[in-house]
Amino acid sequence: MSASDDPRRVHFQSPEYLVERLDAIADLFDTDRTDLLVEAIRAYIEETAHSESFQELVAAKYYDGQLAFETVKQLVGAETAQRLRLLKADLDGEPLDLAAPEDTDIYGGGATTVEPRHEIDETGDTDAR
Repeated sequence: MSASDDPRRVHFQSPEYLVERLDAIADLFDTDRTDLLVEAIRAYIEETAHSESFQELVAAKYYDGQLAFETVKQLVGAETAQRLRLLKADLDGEPLDLAAPEDTDIYGGGATTVEPRHEIDETGDTDAR
């Protein structure tokens, strides 16, 4: 058992009817309330961590600097956290300034030129054509 697996006492309040149902289920399975609660919490966390909406929320808060990497790792696991770290580094980096290849027609001859409707003068104002 690692240090992070050591039991920690947690106190919380619950509606009485939930505690009574929990105790009835514990009796049925010949176990105790704590084991059922720990298993229920573990299952909830595992299910939540794999939820797409949860991972999107974690990613958004991490990219905005609201979550530290270690917290992200606890929330979504090491592999997903590392992927988010690499993506964040890529997003934070300078964009690559790559020139279009000169020897390849990437549009296959079907490129359309669009003329702007407005022209911006030196003051930043737009003049309609």
